[in-house]
Amino acid sequence: MAERKPSRTRIDQLLASRGEAESRTRAQALVMAGLVFAGPSGKLTRIDKPGHQVPENWVVEVRGRDHPWVGRGGVKLAHAIEHFALDASGAVAMDIGSSTGGFTQVMLHHGATHVFAVDVGTNQLAWSLRQDPRITVLEQTNARTLTPDMINRPCNWVVCDASFIGLAKVLEVPLALAAPQARVIALIKPQFEVAKAEVGKGGIVRNPALHQRVCDEVTGWLEARGWRVDGLVESPITGTEGNVEFLVNASRGKIDADID
Repeated sequence: MAERKPSRTRIDQLLASRGEAESRTRAQALVMAGLVFAGPSGKLTRIDKPGHQVPENWVVEVRGRDHPWVGRGGVKLAHAIEHFALDASGAVAMDIGSSTGGFTQVMLHHGATHVFAVDVGTNQLAWSLRQDPRITVLEQTNARTLTPDMINRPCNWVVCDASFIGLAKVLEVPLALAAPQARVIALIKPQFEVAKAEVGKGGIVRNPALHQRVCDEVTGWLEARGWRVDGLVESPITGTEGNVEFLVNASRGKIDADID
């Protein structure tokens, strides 16, 4: 009788199930960074596509780490905080679109005392963050339905890394709930701001003119609601599919991080 072949599974799923990555999203980032090797014992080769199917009995190794955060988003927010020389010490923040918690983790690292992690999904936040008493986990929660009872502390920071929705829709309510003196850092994703016909092959917006238009629209929207745009910077890494992204830094009033 022929030997039964082992079942095959996606490399990102295998990494997550074996505990080599905190989540599939994190596993995908490790693969894309060129840090994942798999194969029969002694014959490991680099895997460069998160969806690559491999036998479940293969040896899998992660060689090194691409960054210290639980998600790629952490790289983006950390870059913005450094680029704009911001101080988040003592801050209370809302993280809109928290996912695995990259933005949340960066805020805590930079001295935030509490973060409300808001996401429409469930069971995405990294376990290490889920148990942190400084974090209020608001899963299965649409940012557009937030209420003062849910955000029961004044937030002087709002950070946002949302997908499949424009910033004007997802930030309207969170910004209204923010403290009178507050800062917002939001990731601008052109692929979710332009018309469907303007998105190119593979879901990528390549036209620099569209990038500029989207950034102008977002900054104009913020200014129309009383926010001062303090800066805009390109993300140091692209989105998962390869889209260029931008981080907008805006504020209203005189920011004082410690509002307790």
